[in-house]
Amino acid sequence: MKKAIDLLFNTLLILSLTLILAVIPTDRDAEIYGDTLRLHILANSDSTADQRLKYEIRDRLLAKYGERLKESESIEDAKAEAQGLKCEIEKDVNAWILELGESYHSAVEIGVEWYDTREYKDFTLPRGYYTSLRVMLGNAEGQNWWCVMYPPMCLDVATEEAPMDDAVIGYTKEELSLITEDGYNVKFKLLELLSDAFSKNS
Repeated sequence: MKKAIDLLFNTLLILSLTLILAVIPTDRDAEIYGDTLRLHILANSDSTADQRLKYEIRDRLLAKYGERLKESESIEDAKAEAQGLKCEIEKDVNAWILELGESYHSAVEIGVEWYDTREYKDFTLPRGYYTSLRVMLGNAEGQNWWCVMYPPMCLDVATEEAPMDDAVIGYTKEELSLITEDGYNVKFKLLELLSDAFSKNS
């Protein structure tokens, strides 16, 4: 009898461990953070005029620079390209602001930022640290706008020629499975919890 109980216990233990291991995020799942370049635009203020200008700047940025970054062969190339374009982007944004009737300036940075969980039309990104192309308009005290610059998931905001199938070529199959499944699966939530733990200890 004892042998039967021990066998049942060990079987249940193995099954439990197998299920746990199946949903624990792997290093490949966690690469979603390093394989993504976010676009983060901070409006000067929450006034109607400043919010309207923010969206106009967004559309111009995506139309001019989104296509250029889309041609990058890897996330490393995209980040390097963005870094090389930083001064040019800032110059363009300042010119566009003047053209749109405002006198404040902008600042453009590329660095790592913390993002909360973000749901988009076709996918959801887990909260955590991502590299950002950060565009600060004027005082940068207004509502922000975020999207994904590479892979080019927000190009369809500025153009009709960026279908989802073409926009996700920079992600692995595992990463795509993680961010495009309906709802939050267990692995997704565990990845967020691990990211939270890392942020508290960093």
